[in-house]
Amino acid sequence: KVGWYNAVLQPAFHLPYPDDTLAFVVLSTPSMFDKALKPFVKKERLKIIRDPVDQCVSHHLSCVKEKFPDQEVDIIFDYEILPSRKPKFLAQTAAHVAGAAYYYQRKDVKLDPWGKKKIYGVCIHPKYGGWFAIRGLLLFPDIQVPFLEQSAPVDCVSTEEKRIELLELFNFHWQDGRYRDIIEVKERYSEEQKAYFATPPTERFRLLGLTQEAQ
Repeated sequence: KVGWYNAVLQPAFHLPYPDDTLAFVVLSTPSMFDKALKPFVKKERLKIIRDPVDQCVSHHLSCVKEKFPDQEVDIIFDYEILPSRKPKFLAQTAAHVAGAAYYYQRKDVKLDPWGKKKIYGVCIHPKYGGWFAIRGLLLFPDIQVPFLEQSAPVDCVSTEEKRIELLELFNFHWQDGRYRDIIEVKERYSEEQKAYFATPPTERFRLLGLTQEAQ
């Protein structure tokens, strides 16, 4: 429910819907690369003019919207920002309140070792660890669900030591991706997918076999 999200954030970040409004948080799993992105690139090769992943997600969520012709469906993507440069929604907070993934933050560590350093939080999924992404929100303004019960996310990094290790790895060594394996995972990105996301965005077109003209 939108109200769960708004309840934990300052008013500046609130979503402008009644508290009982139904919303879905959309995640992409490791298999997205082979099952969605590569077929999309192959089919839409000449229409890709910005980030291929963003366009792929946009395409698929638009298809979802078309399945509900009698409903109003609002889509907010993870990359969208307001004129104030703030994100349109805080993806990790949304994932946490929806019960999808646990958002580990500095406040989850009792004996904070970081002093005045800025420490960013990170979501961990009980099945995929850090090998997933939060892609967007689907909101159904006409559907109110006062009866919906909130499910807590799975606290899969439950010890103080592991939480410190997770936040250290994410904040100071995020490039090597070790934070993603803080727990034992069922599935992770393929080597091809790792290479793709490790490549600077401007060079990713070449990896997918897209021409400079498309870029």
